[in-house]
Amino acid sequence: MPRGAGLPYRHPVPVITTQSLTKRYANGVTALKDLTVEVEPGIIGLVGANGAGKSTLIKLLLGLLTPTSGAIRVLGLDPVTQSAEVRARVGYMPEHDCLPSDISAAEFVTHMGRISGLPAAAARERASETLRHVGLYEERYRQIGGYSTGMKQRVKLAQALVHDPQLLLLDEPTNGLDPAGRQAMLSLIHRIGTEFGISVLVCSHLLGEIERICDSLVAIDGGRLLRSASLSSMTQHTDLLAVEVDEGEQTLFDALTARGLQVKQEDRVLLVRVTQEETYDLIRDVVADLDLSLHRLEQRRYRVADLFAPSTAAQEVSRV
Repeated sequence: MPRGAGLPYRHPVPVITTQSLTKRYANGVTALKDLTVEVEPGIIGLVGANGAGKSTLIKLLLGLLTPTSGAIRVLGLDPVTQSAEVRARVGYMPEHDCLPSDISAAEFVTHMGRISGLPAAAARERASETLRHVGLYEERYRQIGGYSTGMKQRVKLAQALVHDPQLLLLDEPTNGLDPAGRQAMLSLIHRIGTEFGISVLVCSHLLGEIERICDSLVAIDGGRLLRSASLSSMTQHTDLLAVEVDEGEQTLFDALTARGLQVKQEDRVLLVRVTQEETYDLIRDVVADLDLSLHRLEQRRYRVADLFAPSTAAQEVSRV
């Protein structure tokens, strides 16, 4: 079974620490610029647009690239001088399809376990356990070339888990999956992080997925740190109420505005700024007076996507 199944597990040090980390390629492109961040154990989302520096950071964490300047530590280890130790404790699931098509999943995952330092018998046992965990036990002897995209993604996850790592680096783990496949993969990742005590860094450009499964988030933009914090602090409540009725939103808009409330319409949802404790009661009374069917009345939260459109988020609040 994976490390500490069913038991809480905490590393004595942050899983990732960088200090003024900069990576500049030979062609002059600066992928990371003065990145300073400390990441605690848990399920962490690494987000940013294409070209933000996410893949470069992962390669630096694995010791595949050398920083131009600054420092980086993974589980307290220096991936530049201690790359073998880092890879023994870290599992990596790459984004792109890189699996051999002419061998079985059992053979491949066993081989990856051997490469990670497991003895032959232990590697075979761990491969079977891990493939069972990701839902491929019954299919483990089929050639990978005959697998669906979802099954191949699970093989990539299994090979990252086979040596019982302390930290998983997952690069776009839902890439190419349909909605059902994405849901299954996200549930599996969440289970790994919560039940097995393995810290997981999920690199993704799909912000909705990050919001669903992560405890904290590291957002980078243009190679610089945009924000690093717990997800709950990033998605705290705003001072806006989201009001949705089955029909008659324009009538409700006019009535609330006439009562002196600051209202903005966003599709079928009315955003009302809370200026006093009586705002809730006032909205309720107006909806009742108009004999409208209230579908939703709740305090609006900030979204992770707002981090990458700060001017838009600010305008949304200021205009209301």
